[in-house]
Amino acid sequence: MSTDAISSAAEYHPLEQLRFARQILRDEGTALLSLADRLGAEFCDAVELMFHCQGSVIVIGMGKAGLVGQKIVATLGSTGTPSHFLHPGEAVHGDLGRLRGDDVVLVLSYSGETEEVTRLLSTFANLKLPVVAITGRPTSKLGLAANVTLDLGRLEEACALGLAPSTSTTAMMGLGDSLALVLSRMRQFRPIDFARFHPAGSLGRKLAKVEDVMRPLEECRVAEVSQSIRDVFVAVSRPGRRTGAVMLVDEVGRLTGVFTDSDLARLLEGKRDWAIDEPVSELMTENPQTISVGQPLSDAVAILSQRKISELPVVDSRSKPVGLIDITDVVALMPEEPSADSSQSSNSPQVPLQAIQFPNQDEGNDVDGSDV
Repeated sequence: MSTDAISSAAEYHPLEQLRFARQILRDEGTALLSLADRLGAEFCDAVELMFHCQGSVIVIGMGKAGLVGQKIVATLGSTGTPSHFLHPGEAVHGDLGRLRGDDVVLVLSYSGETEEVTRLLSTFANLKLPVVAITGRPTSKLGLAANVTLDLGRLEEACALGLAPSTSTTAMMGLGDSLALVLSRMRQFRPIDFARFHPAGSLGRKLAKVEDVMRPLEECRVAEVSQSIRDVFVAVSRPGRRTGAVMLVDEVGRLTGVFTDSDLARLLEGKRDWAIDEPVSELMTENPQTISVGQPLSDAVAILSQRKISELPVVDSRSKPVGLIDITDVVALMPEEPSADSSQSSNSPQVPLQAIQFPNQDEGNDVDGSDV
């Protein structure tokens, strides 16, 4: 075997792959740590410009820097700072019309000399738009033209050839995150604000309110306590998938009890058919567990789990029902468990669906789990 072949085989050996991968991560990590130590007053100047911006933060970058810029836009927008990405190539073909006089421009270019970017600098000056530059060369065209220049420092790309943007884009990303998250703290951005921008996915589910998931009153079964069980079930039929409980109200509409399908089934199983014509008030579950409108969905899930119940009425400040949380609706929102096959093929521990304890078949669907 030739010397070149042996050398080539060594380069592709798994141990060499791991060595190089670890070195890349160390190089990029070192660049971030160095950047953190060098941050100074200019960072605060950039934050002040963006914090007091009455319009949007317009992020501009070309190539890999542009892709980083799009991620920074996403982070800014989701944490309370209005922002938009403007592609420098499209900007000179009409998209400059997106700019407004109260915007702030954030420009990313490691060299600071990217032609597609620098040709826009005169436009920003004519519009009197403040410019924040993220660059590795403060003395470049971009660095000198900017109102505030954030210096990434001289960086060596982690690429074996020293050419592919890697260390520089990692530093840009980290600095962009720092800007976005400092601004978010200054704006006193709260979890509820974050949830408003993230209604989908596990995060949105975690921060949702009960009214976001409950079945509205018009889809629920509601009856008066003075009615018989037979009248209740005849009068409160609803189209579509029904809930497992009838909410019972007094003469002024306040919730006083619930009667479930399981309660009815137990009457029939116990051969107590005569009770069907008795007032529902004599057999209902009085003062059932409820949750108030406006409370987090996570509180409702905890009640369903701890009380081992299937239905949870949602009430307003006057104890009047406004909807119902049904356990089937909550389960539909939870992430799916990995299949048995996938769990066997993975070394990772299987994550349970949720810490929800389902009622046993013989417990029925009573709101407080009690038998009639």
